Amino acid sequence: MSNPSDKTETRMNKQPEKRRADLLNMSLEEIKSDLVSLGEEHYRGDQIYQWVYRDVAFDEMTNLSKSLRQKLAQNYIIGTLKQLKRLISADEHTIKYLYLLSDNNIIECVVMKYRHGNTICLSTQVGCAMGCSFCASATGGLIRQLNAGEMMAQVLESNRDLAKLGWNPVSNVVLMGSGEPLDNYENTMKFIHQIHHPKGYNMSYRNITLSTCGLVPKMRALADEGLNINLAVSLHASNDNVRKKIMKVANVYSIEEIIDASRYFYAKTGRRITFEYVMIDGVNDRPELAAELSQLLYGFPNHVNLIPLNENKQNKKKRSNNTAIREFMSVLRSYGINVTIRREMGSDIQGACGQLKADFMEKL
Repeated sequence: MSNPSDKTETRMNKQPEKRRADLLNMSLEEIKSDLVSLGEEHYRGDQIYQWVYRDVAFDEMTNLSKSLRQKLAQNYIIGTLKQLKRLISADEHTIKYLYLLSDNNIIECVVMKYRHGNTICLSTQVGCAMGCSFCASATGGLIRQLNAGEMMAQVLESNRDLAKLGWNPVSNVVLMGSGEPLDNYENTMKFIHQIHHPKGYNMSYRNITLSTCGLVPKMRALADEGLNINLAVSLHASNDNVRKKIMKVANVYSIEEIIDASRYFYAKTGRRITFEYVMIDGVNDRPELAAELSQLLYGFPNHVNLIPLNENKQNKKKRSNNTAIREFMSVLRSYGINVTIRREMGSDIQGACGQLKADFMEKL
């Protein structure tokens, strides 16, 4: 008969399994530092960093010794996502992915095919705290931040699937999926630096667009980073009264503050600002509001992107009709504003932020 004290001693002596770090969430400098602590030469970090973005397992890293590959397998993972759902639009220009994270949270991203290459619109948070009334992402509020590795995994996991479909890999990134990138500033900046790194994914800063609903202090901090990325500002109104009806953040930062921060970004980077403007029937689509918007944006390089609302079950707002959208555009052009109407992509596969996830969760 066994002694109960033996079992107690066994449980006490059993060491918890070491949690392995995700190499996708580590900068090159962090990897090199770790390698030195493991008794390896720091230059091995360059080799490992390059392998991480080539979709290979540790035992396939052929220029590393067997002992080092074993150390990597014992101490690290290369993060992946589980694909829960994939929807392809009827025109085969848009793919929507639903991914499961390691903690069983769910995120989504969209890949769009353009003449200039494939663009991924990825998520930076699980959920969103901004509460914009027309967006399905904010339905459940903010659950948690995504780390840089989880953002990168969306790119690499999508590339794996694109290769199976005969598509080219992603060449452009838009941080405009679920979540507010500047509300997750440190992780977002780490991701941008990592996807740009010439020994990693090597994407040009000019191929990266960050979209914000107008977190003014972080917009200014981003400008001070001095990166030549593109900035898109989700404005959606020409005055604070209208904006407060559809965006909670309007109660914190005024349009005047947002435009000042946008001008500051241009002065620091020389990059033209894009102002996103969702066209909502009877809310922000009157011609006099277009004239007001023109006055607001006068005097510095910018572009207005009119977006017909992608209607969803999470709110009762309706998209503006085509006549109203064209008239709004005509007024802006009469004032010399550079304006286009966004090409609608993926509406048949719930392409707008948060829609696919919301629908999936309803059916669980």
